[in-house]
Amino acid sequence: MEIQKNYIVDTNVLLEDPNALFKLRNGNENAVYIPYHVLLELNRFKKDPRLGHIASQAIRNISKYPDQFGLLKTTSVAKIFSSQVDSHILEEIRESGLPEPILVTNDKVFQLQAGTHGIRSEAYKESVPAESEAKRYNGFVDNPALRIPNCFMWNDSGKPVFYGATEEKVVDYQHKTWNVIPRSIYQNLALELMNHPDIHIVTIQSAAGYGKSFLALASALYQTLERKTHEKIYVVKPMIEIGQKLGYLPGKIDEKMEPYTRYISDLLLKLHKLRPANRIFTSTSEVPPAYDSKRFELLPLAYIRGMNIENAVVIIDEMQNMSRSECRSLLSRMGEGVKCFCLGDIHQVDNPYLNIDNNGMNWVVNKFKGSRIYAHLGLRGDKSRGPITDLVIRSGL
Repeated sequence: MEIQKNYIVDTNVLLEDPNALFKLRNGNENAVYIPYHVLLELNRFKKDPRLGHIASQAIRNISKYPDQFGLLKTTSVAKIFSSQVDSHILEEIRESGLPEPILVTNDKVFQLQAGTHGIRSEAYKESVPAESEAKRYNGFVDNPALRIPNCFMWNDSGKPVFYGATEEKVVDYQHKTWNVIPRSIYQNLALELMNHPDIHIVTIQSAAGYGKSFLALASALYQTLERKTHEKIYVVKPMIEIGQKLGYLPGKIDEKMEPYTRYISDLLLKLHKLRPANRIFTSTSEVPPAYDSKRFELLPLAYIRGMNIENAVVIIDEMQNMSRSECRSLLSRMGEGVKCFCLGDIHQVDNPYLNIDNNGMNWVVNKFKGSRIYAHLGLRGDKSRGPITDLVIRSGL
């Protein structure tokens, strides 16, 4: 019989594979321990532009399953960490003499640190809307009694039934929006929601490669250039880097944003080939293409404060990297005649201060669910953007 091993994990292992803790534990066969200083190092790397999202994932794994891993204690902290305010706060709590103190913090590393000192901690409940509502609710209900405005339910024939605020219908037809033909039933339902005249805000949650941005742009072109129900298209996204920082970028706003929004230009040119969209361009021969600012505009999130957006289709991409306050600031800019598409993947949170529960996408789904002008859909299918992406999703790379 194999003897149980006692593994002590180094920081670089967790930065290489944040799931290494589970793999080393191998069910209940081995014991895994995390040194106190590894927590402190992960907390420091959380703000690193290249490693922040990996460190945050490792921290989430440790804090979500504390009973599966042992935290090693220490009586002294290395000098490089001794100046951290957290250490002094814990010392103050220990010396306060208060009976059974409870530390209220949303910092998961700080919660774990407090536990090693025998101090109970709790998260501030108002900071987290629910356990990933955007993951739990995918736009479908299983029981007619659970129906809410603008949801779907499968009927006995395997067809999706749409329950709108004022209508009920079987979606047994296929949309064709700006010559885009849906590749799956879920893409078809996404266009059903985006093109619906009575739904003003739609959130689309999916893994990478299922066509969120492509469908949103197709619907935006359809509504501004064909239906002419809106005058302009805005694309807004947070500027979160997951690799080496680019540093200062010269040029005007659109030139500064170009590295972050190149995929938008590529998708628009692809749609332009399917059906000419000349009115949003001043030139398609340039790389990236030049846009007519009266028809189409790319906006960094930091520039929307004070704006009043009216008669426009607004596409908010990567909403999972926006905080609750940023979502509130942005969505409160929406005036009359606005159609808003909020896109994101709650499993790809790159903002080191957010997670699968407290990101902007989850907040919107939690607070707006049930409104007559709102709808949500979890986009999925058998195929994504290509066979390599399919393999990545299936394999769990």
